[in-house]
Amino acid sequence: MLDRELFRLLPEAVEKLELAFADLPAWNAAAPGSDRMRQVLNELAERLGDNYPYFHPLYAGQMMKPPHPLARMAYMLATWINPNNHALDGGRASSRLEKEAVAEIAAVFGWTEHLGHLTSGGTMANLEALWVAGRLHPGRKIAASSQAHYTHKRISGVLQLPFAEVECDARGRLDPNALEDLLRQGDVACVVATAGATAIGAVDPLPEILELRRRYSFRLHVDAAYGGYFTLADNLDAETRAAYDRLGEADSIVIDPHKHGLQPYGCGAVIFHDPAVGTLYKHESPYTYFTSHEMHLGEISLECSRPGAAAAALWATQRLLPLTRGGEFAHGLSACRRAALALFDKLSHDEETLTAFEPQLDIVVWAPKAESVAQVSRKSQEVFERAARNGLHLAVAHLPAKFFTARYPQLKVERQEITCLRSVLMKPEHQQWVDHIWELIQKSRD
Repeated sequence: MLDRELFRLLPEAVEKLELAFADLPAWNAAAPGSDRMRQVLNELAERLGDNYPYFHPLYAGQMMKPPHPLARMAYMLATWINPNNHALDGGRASSRLEKEAVAEIAAVFGWTEHLGHLTSGGTMANLEALWVAGRLHPGRKIAASSQAHYTHKRISGVLQLPFAEVECDARGRLDPNALEDLLRQGDVACVVATAGATAIGAVDPLPEILELRRRYSFRLHVDAAYGGYFTLADNLDAETRAAYDRLGEADSIVIDPHKHGLQPYGCGAVIFHDPAVGTLYKHESPYTYFTSHEMHLGEISLECSRPGAAAAALWATQRLLPLTRGGEFAHGLSACRRAALALFDKLSHDEETLTAFEPQLDIVVWAPKAESVAQVSRKSQEVFERAARNGLHLAVAHLPAKFFTARYPQLKVERQEITCLRSVLMKPEHQQWVDHIWELIQKSRD
């Protein structure tokens, strides 16, 4: 269940890596005895057991996807060197691996010319994108949907840029009409469009947003931290497909390989369409950038030290599972969406369940039926707790009540926020587990 057998592949790779340094004088690093290390590792294993089973299909709560076994081994292999991808002097090979891996991601969006790098996660990646927008348009607003990740408002505050929240529609997508009302004020520097909202998986209507950009001239950043890879899926609905087909027209894109990219935490990526934004990063570091005339990744990054092991793991995974439509990696994404649609079908045809809207990606939002928003909220919490006792791990979300009242106008509304359940079916194996998950949902609801 934890891929122990595959770790037999690692010793051979370690031996091959060791041969690359065979001409060095013999040297043994001081280390505690193996018995002491075994004791600590076993204690750690016991401590780590106090976790939800994030790796298992019966975990369908938060956005937790296990890394590919190859990514785990590649990361571990690289830690024997422990490269730092800030400068070539600290991570010569892994810096090249990073550039190759990021170029492969950029190519998914049709970008042959680009500037980008890995980050510690989506928050830092989004910070860099908004920092660039602020440098190009000082003092002007950042605008994002009310369902965009909270990090955009927080980052705007860190950057001391004004932030405007744009109303979303009844399906959780940025409302183009509300955005245009804001744009008429003439002080928006950057609009953040979301491809895969964290809570609900909604994809903002990119064609309409791009039309507004043509008329009002703003910078467009797409936060595709969760959903970016779904451009490779072959079973998106027409509306969602139309949004993904226009991703390449954005000015910058963020994508998190540690979500659907099968990587360990933390591994995010920010990619800019115009390489010229690299001049905004220019700084001097004479004690760092001295071994090569090639570009050091630290010269185009706000972060300094970053793990070269993350680049090695991503490069290896993409080498095994290329980012191509119709390939094995893409089939895994399509399977996640099929799982979500299958669960949504069961939920939407059940008389005791309320569903918000058909999932655009692989996240299903639903709730037990009741007469009012308050009663639905109470029952959702109860089902969440009973499901956990039955071995099914879901998530609770607090969302606008209009997501449900649009489909169920008879629902009594005492408050504008509803507590509901959220199922993230981001493991391809979920497709085979939908029936069992549905059985546990029914058991937990009764």
